[in-house]
Amino acid sequence: MTEFDLDPRAALDRLLTERGIDYAQLSARIGRNPAYIQQYIKRGTPRRLAEEDRARIAAYLGVSEALLGGPERRVAVPARLRGGDMVLVPKLAIGASAGAGASVDGEPVEGQVAFDPKWLRDLGADPRALSIIRVEGDSMAPTLNDGDDILVDGGDAAARLRDGIYVLRMDDVLMVKRIARSPGPGRVSVISDNPHYRSWDDLPVTAVRLVGRVVWTGRRVR
Repeated sequence: MTEFDLDPRAALDRLLTERGIDYAQLSARIGRNPAYIQQYIKRGTPRRLAEEDRARIAAYLGVSEALLGGPERRVAVPARLRGGDMVLVPKLAIGASAGAGASVDGEPVEGQVAFDPKWLRDLGADPRALSIIRVEGDSMAPTLNDGDDILVDGGDAAARLRDGIYVLRMDDVLMVKRIARSPGPGRVSVISDNPHYRSWDDLPVTAVRLVGRVVWTGRRVR
């Protein structure tokens, strides 16, 4: 029997066992509570993975979403380290809006960018969970400009939340914004660095799905 003969829960369980990844670790990777994946695999709750969770798990494990109960489509393969080689980080053919927001239907890969593994370690980034996406709009100017490429660490999201710039989803829209923790427990502010654009003050953290922390930006010369 191959992985493709298994139901999605059994297939995911086998993948995690083979790769030495525990349930809580994967739950943290997708911004869920520590018991989420264990409950899904062992108890059938939820019955199906949410589309966003399934896509992120497939990207992290480098497998087809079809293996996890979703449609067959191209997914972002995580960067791999092979000895002293460079780390190849996938560049996704999507943009994170720094303006009004842009809907995202999928995350196909349009190329790869090589990074020095020591440089990534100095950043504190997880090379297995990195991706590059493009900034769209100017609501984060002058910090981030329209067309900038940003390096996003998907392993640094809700589980390690602190003040900084994140790629996030609100109302099914992918954005890049500054996150600041509010005084109340479980509260955050979502801030546009450009004062001409809207910010959101004192939101419950559950209103925001953090995709990953922005750890580096590359700017085009114009």
